[in-house]
Amino acid sequence: MKSRMLAGVAAVGLAIIGAVLMVTYAQGADQRAMKDMEPTGVLVVTKAVPAGSSVDVVKASVTTQQVPATAVSKTALKNLDDSVGKVAAADLVPGEQLLAERLVTPEAKDDSTVKVPTGFQQVSFQLDPQRVVGGRIAVGDHVGIALSFKDGADKGKPAVETTQMTLRKVLVTNVQGTSQGTPNSSDTKTPNSSTPTGAIIVTVAVSDVDANKIIFTSINGELWLTKEPLDATDSGPATARKDNVYK
Repeated sequence: MKSRMLAGVAAVGLAIIGAVLMVTYAQGADQRAMKDMEPTGVLVVTKAVPAGSSVDVVKASVTTQQVPATAVSKTALKNLDDSVGKVAAADLVPGEQLLAERLVTPEAKDDSTVKVPTGFQQVSFQLDPQRVVGGRIAVGDHVGIALSFKDGADKGKPAVETTQMTLRKVLVTNVQGTSQGTPNSSDTKTPNSSTPTGAIIVTVAVSDVDANKIIFTSINGELWLTKEPLDATDSGPATARKDNVYK
């Protein structure tokens, strides 16, 4: 009996030792492979950064990572020592190397225009201020677009009112008609103390399919916008109806 127990213990011990040796060898192989590729430390974006963000925001959203020399971009930054006072010239996406041309002086960044993503097109629609975050959106912001229909939009389901946040993190390329009315507070220096007056025309960059949805809803339903930064939580599409809105 004892001999069997000793044999079992020995077998378990050997298995553990073998597993440790295998992991150690694998880690060593990875390190040797990386060494052969001459790894270089560069700044890599770890958190989405909206265009126009200060270098302090950028600094908090990047980390130094070891990248094979053959994969390092020519203008990749290793630190932000020479970037004081600069801002992000465009949206920074997690996983990309931080390139020198991505950071510019505030004067060099034209806030009146943004680059439309390749393959996208622009479409405009007009809404009242309360449907556009009180008019508090600007070029370069990202918005969520909810589509609402009085008779619903689900084929085969009862004709009841439905609303769904269908389009997410949509790039705003132009905003018109955000004139401010009379301040609702005695503090006229506070930007949020004024109420927009009149309709607001918003232009966004979307795919051809999403442009079709926006146009159709503008004619047959209603649109409502949220200000949705790139790092906002996206819980997926959910259709709100009377029978589930309280759930």
